[in-house]
Amino acid sequence: MTTKTAAAKVPSEALLLEIATKHFHSIETLETRNSDRLDFHDVAVWAIRAALEATYAAGLAAATKR
Repeated sequence: MTTKTAAAKVPSEALLLEIATKHFHSIETLETRNSDRLDFHDVAVWAIRAALEATYAAGLAAATKR
């Protein structure tokens, strides 16, 4: 049996960058720059958790606006 699901709305690049720069201060862009020094970051687990919580909250807020 095939079920139809509503297409998930992709978050805007601006929103993702805003969350990333707020929680990971060394991140300037989410674009790949083909440099280990620029593309890989040491990040604390609590910063990852905070960013995930902010992203979840943004998704929840977007879903309730529908």
